[in-house]
Amino acid sequence: MQRQLYDVIGIGIGPYNLGLAALIDQTDELDALFFEKTPEFMWHPGMLIEKMDLQVPFLADLATFADPKSPYTFMNYLHEHNRMFPFFFHRHFEVPRQEYNHYLQWVAGQLNSLHFGHRVVDVVDKKEADTPHYEVVVMEKVTGETKYFNAKHVVLGTGNDPVVLEGMDGLPNEDVMHSSRYLFEKQHLLKSKHVTVIGSGQSALEVFLDLLEEQERQDMKLTLLTRTGGLFQLDKAKFAQEAFTPDYVDYFHNLEFEQRKQTLDTLKPLRNGIDPQTLERLYTKLYHRTAGMKESRVLIQPMTEVQKIEGQKDGYVLHCKQWQEDVEYKYATEKVVLATGYKPHIPDWFMDRYKEKIEWEDEKMFKMTRDYRLMFNDDREHYFFSLTNLVHSHGAGATNLGLSVHRNVHIINTIAGKEVYKNQEDTTFQQFSMKDFGTS
Repeated sequence: MQRQLYDVIGIGIGPYNLGLAALIDQTDELDALFFEKTPEFMWHPGMLIEKMDLQVPFLADLATFADPKSPYTFMNYLHEHNRMFPFFFHRHFEVPRQEYNHYLQWVAGQLNSLHFGHRVVDVVDKKEADTPHYEVVVMEKVTGETKYFNAKHVVLGTGNDPVVLEGMDGLPNEDVMHSSRYLFEKQHLLKSKHVTVIGSGQSALEVFLDLLEEQERQDMKLTLLTRTGGLFQLDKAKFAQEAFTPDYVDYFHNLEFEQRKQTLDTLKPLRNGIDPQTLERLYTKLYHRTAGMKESRVLIQPMTEVQKIEGQKDGYVLHCKQWQEDVEYKYATEKVVLATGYKPHIPDWFMDRYKEKIEWEDEKMFKMTRDYRLMFNDDREHYFFSLTNLVHSHGAGATNLGLSVHRNVHIINTIAGKEVYKNQEDTTFQQFSMKDFGTS
């Protein structure tokens, strides 16, 4: 029996591929399937800390920028859950992370194209078939059954892996963990006498602040070690935020590789900064904590690079370097939380099958088209899109939730061969390229 040839199969179901599925669901143009190895949808479950909001406004949902009338917008979620008036009176553009996760789960529960508990183990290039396509090999995790599906195009949405320290292999999760596991191990942390958080971004500050607000015992110490020169806030200036627009992505993508890498350094306040409200809460907490000349039981040490970790009798030793003074030292602690970021997760089967077939900008970074296709060494009309490993190619907005909808519009229109959803243009008051500079 001949298998159905789907227009597209998505690998991984995070917010990006979930948004793609939601947009495809509202068209008659494409047939799609999406596979995810986890048994249900969960968005960063280890970091759904109470009182912490998204860093982007609620309009950066799965559909609004492409189709405000979609049933999968956040506004419709509020309406369906009788939360319109509470949200209206709350008067905040940003939404709690826990509510955003619930919104994503609500959307996922309505889409028949999503298949959880299914791990993609291989994607075979069927270039020589009468209709060139990809054979996607999927293993159902509960039964172990292997299934095969055909698709004209594939979208790689396999997310990211945590970045960890040298020496972490084999250490107990309740002692040394990445911030992605924070809530799972929080009670172990609160029972200890000394917790050190490593990192300088939003996640590090959220973990540190959450521990600080629940630090009830007088014998508990908290330390924050950051590699940056200080705790710098996110640049929320309106003109700076235009770096998260389709126009700026157009400009950035047309730059040469070395120019793009240099430009990313200038965009760090937009990418790695801390929300001003989080910093204000932290400073206020420390100010009240030290009123009456009381000790804060807190150490915040910037300009410190943690190079590796070693176990000792009563905890762990961190090998550190204050890079500005070029001073190396060791620091003892009982527990460690690494908010050290993530790196793109590229499946082994992908590297085995396609490493030599595609073009690379360097040994780790894909060469990508503007519409998010991998660039193959041969001409082909069956495309392989990627939603990960894009920052070097498409700029700071590659990880922005609002621009993810714009990215999905590009992918859908490319697959359909026509404009299914409007591509937003002329979205900024600034112009970035001299090619657009008018002459009189």
